[in-house]
Amino acid sequence: MAERKRYDIKVSANAFYLPEQSDEENDQFVFAYTIKITNNGAVTAKLVSRHWIITDSDGKVQEVRGMGVVGAQPELKPGESFEYTSGSSLETDVGTMRGAYQMLAEDGTRFDAIVPEFTLSVPRVLH
Repeated sequence: MAERKRYDIKVSANAFYLPEQSDEENDQFVFAYTIKITNNGAVTAKLVSRHWIITDSDGKVQEVRGMGVVGAQPELKPGESFEYTSGSSLETDVGTMRGAYQMLAEDGTRFDAIVPEFTLSVPRVLH
C-alpha cells in the first residue's frame, strides 16, 4: 500500500446561479458556490488565506485575496473535511473561478491547496 502524502488537500466546488439576487438587465449576475476541502494528507493543516482569480466571458479578471474563508481559518486533521458556501458576481452570464488556499501544516510547512477551475453559468447558457 502506498504511503500517504504528507501534504495533500483536495478541493472540490459546486456553483449555482442566484436569479433572485441578480439584475440581468443591468449585467449583474450573482452566483453561489459550495467548496469542500478535504485533508487527504498525513499532517494536520490550517487554511490561512485564499487567492481567487475570477474571469468573466469578456476576459475581465478580478483577483481576490484574504485571510481564511467565510470568517474562519479551519484546521483539518488527516481525513477531515470543511465545507462552506460563498458567492461572487459577474458582469456576464458565464465565467470561471480558480485559485488556491495557502495552508500551514502543524510541522510549520507552508503549501498551496489548488482550487481547480470551475464554471459560473446562468442555466441554459452553456450546454
